[in-house]
Amino acid sequence: MTIPQERAILLVDDEENILAALTRLLRRDGYRILKANSGREALELLTTTKVGVILSDQRMPEMSGVEFLRKAKALYPETLRIVLSGYTELKSVTDAINEGAVYKFLTKPWEDELLRAHVREAFEHYEMARENRRLTREILHANQELTAAKQDLELLVGKKTLEAAHSGNVLKVSQEILEYLPVGVIGVDDSGMIAIANRKAAQIFGAGTGLVGRLVNETLPENMAHCVVLSANQGMGGHRPCQLPDGSPAELWCHPMGSQSESRGVVLLIVPIDGESRHGH
Repeated sequence: MTIPQERAILLVDDEENILAALTRLLRRDGYRILKANSGREALELLTTTKVGVILSDQRMPEMSGVEFLRKAKALYPETLRIVLSGYTELKSVTDAINEGAVYKFLTKPWEDELLRAHVREAFEHYEMARENRRLTREILHANQELTAAKQDLELLVGKKTLEAAHSGNVLKVSQEILEYLPVGVIGVDDSGMIAIANRKAAQIFGAGTGLVGRLVNETLPENMAHCVVLSANQGMGGHRPCQLPDGSPAELWCHPMGSQSESRGVVLLIVPIDGESRHGH
């Protein structure tokens, strides 16, 4: 049987023959056995060595077993503490059991197999409690990480929400500016359909119900439709003079999309030339 390294037991008794007898009895179970002849010596040993179970005699000079185990509990509460005592000391041992200083009370003389079983049970109890503490720490750590991740997610969502709101406001402003520009603006997708048209464009072409959704080659004059085809096929922009449906002159600017975005299509900018502009030319 493989005994965990932590299965160390401390035997405390002022009589060497008792320590020797307990050592012989428990050694067969594979424990790491430490020995002390007094409560004071045992406390000094506990400062440097971690043990799972303490088995102490009650009747010892200077410090009784119960007094020692009370101090051991205060300093090392995780240990399991067993006292060996005669019936004459039952009252003091019972008090120690009631206050939690003693895990179990065994009588002298002991029955070998019963004592071994009690020690084995004490180690199982100790290891189960230690495992529960480990799992509790892991759960607390996982909860802390989950809380931190939740907070990070909330911050990210808040940031993205603000960015989306800002983007939405920017888009609305851009749409309003586009709508009231004094020049016609038409966006054509890669299928040749008008996807965007501002108010001025609809006014230029007399489209009271709007231009969006119409095909370029069925809606715009031939020279403008030809410009769209050239820009789309050759990826080159440019401008040229043109004539509006009412016969007035204008400048036509044609620009293929995609150089600075993932958009595809062509943008037409139609700039009417009024009388003052013609005179200036």
